[in-house]
Amino acid sequence: MSEWVAEIATFVVQTTIVMALIVIGLLLVTRTKNDKESDLKLSIEPLNDQRRRRGRRLRLAATMPGARKKLLKAFRRENKKRHKSHKSVDDAAQEPRVWVLDFHGDLKASQTEHFGQEVSAIIDVASKNDEVVVRLESAGGLVHAYGLAAAQLDRLRDAGLTTTVCIDKVAASGGYLMACTAQHIKAAPFAVIGSIGVVAQVPNIHRLLKRHDIDVELLTAGKYKRTLTVLGENTEEGKAKFLEDLENTHRLFKSYVAERRPSMEIDTLATGEIWYGSEALSQLLVDSVGTSEAYLVERMAEARVFTVKLEPPKTMSRKLGLAISEGVEKATLKALGLIDAAGWQRR
Repeated sequence: MSEWVAEIATFVVQTTIVMALIVIGLLLVTRTKNDKESDLKLSIEPLNDQRRRRGRRLRLAATMPGARKKLLKAFRRENKKRHKSHKSVDDAAQEPRVWVLDFHGDLKASQTEHFGQEVSAIIDVASKNDEVVVRLESAGGLVHAYGLAAAQLDRLRDAGLTTTVCIDKVAASGGYLMACTAQHIKAAPFAVIGSIGVVAQVPNIHRLLKRHDIDVELLTAGKYKRTLTVLGENTEEGKAKFLEDLENTHRLFKSYVAERRPSMEIDTLATGEIWYGSEALSQLLVDSVGTSEAYLVERMAEARVFTVKLEPPKTMSRKLGLAISEGVEKATLKALGLIDAAGWQRR
């Protein structure tokens, strides 16, 4: 009996600890999300140097121990030569530069505010022969949110900067709205492209409420202040107006894309369909097929490449919060994976 009580007590303690960690993690993550804008730091990573360091480490690892000293001397001579070639500030300023931004979109395109500030930072320092590469990943979301995100990219075009959007996974709907602002769109072979359409759905429980004698009074000033509702009775006139608004949004979407991609057959392609990267090329939705990594390596051969990102300071509370959040997320994904695998095994 005492062993059973001990096991129950241990289970309760373990459960309490896990729940406490989850709560602490959520609080810390919430705190990090509310970081003041003044606390954000501009992180800049020279990708040429990063690639060079990794290449040297691999070469050293693959070299026989006796020859490593000679190879290290060769690296030092190479560093001196490079330092001399960049000694003149004027010469360095003439060297082409590539600025790399990342945009990972959610439903509300919540990264847009920081993305806009990153765009501003680049516009302040970039010269006319510089290029901006945006590694974009988004399946779309709210119209007004992605309209603002696309407008941030338009600022690069207006500033006279060459812009390339690289799509490795997906740029659909609002994501493609952003992508089409670039002079060149590059997509991986199986990246999901397109979905030039608008969708909306509104659940309605009016009949359920009516069945239980529950009335809902919806009062508006303005004929179309509410067209469809969740609780009230939807009229045919309201449905028609709602559909008219959707069509108008779709028309604006098509016009925006057509203006920036005039070679596309917009009426044929704006059906809400999606294409994979290699298919999208033949439809002129993209300009070339390839991965962002391959493209950046190609650009490193002739330009200095930098990633630019605004991020909060790496405080201990932020590290702890993100670590706990990541642990919970991994555990959830692992559990879902096991459930999915079990389903396949049963088939």
